[in-house]
Amino acid sequence: MAFKIIVCAKQVPDTNVIKINPKTGTLIRDGVPSILNHDDANALEEALKIKDQYPDTHITVITMGPPQAKDLLMECLAKGADEGILVSDRAVGGSDTWATSNTLEAAVKKVGEFDLIFAGRQAIDGDTAQVGPQLAEKLDIPQVTYVEEFEIDKNMKDITVKRQLEDGYEVIKLQTPCMLTTIKELNSPRYMSMAGIFGAKNKEMKVWNAKDIEVDLTKVGLEASPTNVFRSFTPAPKGKGVTIEGDTDNEVAKKLLINLKGKHVI
Repeated sequence: MAFKIIVCAKQVPDTNVIKINPKTGTLIRDGVPSILNHDDANALEEALKIKDQYPDTHITVITMGPPQAKDLLMECLAKGADEGILVSDRAVGGSDTWATSNTLEAAVKKVGEFDLIFAGRQAIDGDTAQVGPQLAEKLDIPQVTYVEEFEIDKNMKDITVKRQLEDGYEVIKLQTPCMLTTIKELNSPRYMSMAGIFGAKNKEMKVWNAKDIEVDLTKVGLEASPTNVFRSFTPAPKGKGVTIEGDTDNEVAKKLLINLKGKHVI
């Protein structure tokens, strides 16, 4: 029997080029390219590494978003995933983390049996790190967050992970089925190959709406979301730095000392 992995992924705006409307405090998304969320790329890569070692592994990628999120799924399929599922419906639009996890829960249950769920630690457009843990709680399965090392036994049941902490790490053992959220230290995501890009067109991609996944409409969407964004803003720009130049290192060091003494730093 195939080992079944579900990867939860999100299409996000490229934060390297995103701007904020100074009057409304909202993100300016027009003309901003969308990308696969960074931590989700690590989640997919770890699933693909399992598939490399155990070819009988089946990887399903689930995402929630507008129709253009198909591009994300095509990228995941081109990298090696077996199946892509897009949950797209105005009824789930504007969902906060709680409502999003309700939608994903319904989608996972429609997929059916699974052994392992991978998700990125957090999305770069929200930075909440809440959806993965919420989904695990609703599915009533064990979870470990901030995974920086992963190992699965040949029995495909026992898992050992290293969980990153602010001042160290934890080594945790658990069994499937379970949920793991990943961080960038876990691996280096692979690129798409030409063979993978052409092969992705022959793989299955499904688009489900709210009715398809039989989700409770009172628990999804903007109106059902208990969290609202009060304001988005960019930090105030820092003052211009001072460049110290000189012909020799000693001359630069001397000028630096003079400047620091003049400002009473030393």
